[in-house]
Amino acid sequence: MPKPKKRGSNHQRGAGGQPRNVQPFSDEDASIETMSHCSGFSDPASFTEDGPEVDEEATQEDLEYKLKGFIDLTLDKSAKTRQAALQSLKSAFSSKILYEFIMERRMTLTDSIERCIKKGKSDEQCAAAGLACLLCVQMGSGIESEEIFKTLGPVLKKIVCDGAASIQARQACATCLGICCFIVTDDITELYSTMECLENIFTKAYQRDRDTNGVSSTHNTVLHVSALLAWTLLLTICPMNEVKKKIEMHLHKLPSLLSCDDLNMRIAAGETLALLFELARETDADFFYEDMDLLTEKLRALATDGNKHRAKVDKRKQRSVFRDVLRAVEERDFPTEMVKFGPERMYIDCWVKKQTYETFKEILGSGMQYHLQSNDFLRNVFELGPPVMLDAATLKTMKISRFERHLYNSAAFKARTKARSKCRDKRADVGEFF
Repeated sequence: MPKPKKRGSNHQRGAGGQPRNVQPFSDEDASIETMSHCSGFSDPASFTEDGPEVDEEATQEDLEYKLKGFIDLTLDKSAKTRQAALQSLKSAFSSKILYEFIMERRMTLTDSIERCIKKGKSDEQCAAAGLACLLCVQMGSGIESEEIFKTLGPVLKKIVCDGAASIQARQACATCLGICCFIVTDDITELYSTMECLENIFTKAYQRDRDTNGVSSTHNTVLHVSALLAWTLLLTICPMNEVKKKIEMHLHKLPSLLSCDDLNMRIAAGETLALLFELARETDADFFYEDMDLLTEKLRALATDGNKHRAKVDKRKQRSVFRDVLRAVEERDFPTEMVKFGPERMYIDCWVKKQTYETFKEILGSGMQYHLQSNDFLRNVFELGPPVMLDAATLKTMKISRFERHLYNSAAFKARTKARSKCRDKRADVGEFF
């Protein structure tokens, strides 16, 4: 007779030390409330008239049970298992507010992240650094977050400055260092120390390291880009006297990075220049830049770049960014953008706000809208006030019936089909399109 299988065998390590089978965190693990925050409020048509009732308490308990398992697996002997657990925790932290759950386990999470950054390989270090960012985003600014940063800050700085570490790990740690410092640091000395650490990295790009053949080296470019963007984020919270010092130190050197072969470096340098000019004019209305003609000439060339050796996608992206940068430097203008999240709207009307928004959007991904609605820290950063609470009556008014949705979709489909048919008909009068 075959031997009966042991219960729970799927969760144990197999022969030869095979890693555990970690089921990643998915959208289904998020509660119904989370999903309605993420997408439902942005489109009234997404509400259904009749839906199954969900036991939110049971769903929350099930989610927390899974997260506890992921936290335990961050201590597993298998690097693959640890990395999968870190990624699952990142997905959960970016898609849902888990303040109380994290508060009870913040020290355990901090210890796990520290261990993974210190002893893990490149991919594991990147995942751990990303989780550290989300941990601070969840906790917001406070004593608990300061304790987390006091533990992780020195470890992150060590990796960033370690030439033997992988470029990807150093890049992730540089980004994490800037974001965590932005969130938790009230100590001005620590802020300046972190900025100096990042400066020591990206200023090496000024010299444009070259090999014996005189070809520009791009090995460290991704690290320089991340360090520059993290430094720029921290500059936005510096006192004005320190901002003036940094502008005097870097404004005449940054234009050299506009000639870099790497698109991301050119864009990062251009957006940083626009932000520096914005801050300089805020501190001094009569601010004057000596090499303005040369700088605007460079920016205009990038805004109209048509070099055939560059990819079309890269050229479109570069031209779009540098048109805005040129307007900022030359005309003191910023193209206002509107961000929709749920029933609310946020206007991005300056480079400081744009830099901050883009940074957190990169970390939170698709969870950015949900955090803008519910995360007290982010709402405070963007001056959105307390979270907007929608009662059942308000939600009901936002609903439209399935029949109304069907009529609307049918009308839109017919109009679209008619327009396309007209364009495709060879017998159509060409004069109608002019």
